[in-house]
Amino acid sequence: MTPRRAYCSDVSDARWALIEPVFVTWRAARSGPGTAARVHELREIVNAILYVDRTGIPWEYLPHVPAVQDRL
Repeated sequence: MTPRRAYCSDVSDARWALIEPVFVTWRAARSGPGTAARVHELREIVNAILYVDRTGIPWEYLPHVPAVQDRL
């Protein structure tokens, strides 16, 4: 998987260091038989939530997808 470009809303390394233990503990408590395989990184899930929360989709927050930007 190629690394994606960062968005303005992405959680910083310092903030992630503070909240990561909480999410890792939460995820560990929900593992075992009958649980789905982990597909997404926790940090990317947090980034997605922050993206939706912080944006009203202004120009600088549009997805970094050339096909979308070419049509605007």
